[in-house]
Amino acid sequence: MEKVEGRCMRCKDKRVMAKTEEVVMKNGMKAVRGECEKCSTKMYKILGKK
Repeated sequence: MEKVEGRCMRCKDKRVMAKTEEVVMKNGMKAVRGECEKCSTKMYKILGKK
């Protein structure tokens, strides 16, 4: 998967996600789940109902 940027709540900054995987949430929306490269906090980026 390509490099995905998301906002890290711990760093309070935009970071590139590591160990990404695409998931489908309960409501049917797609999202990317990963970890912050700097602090290893779990991150999500919601993509929508594509």
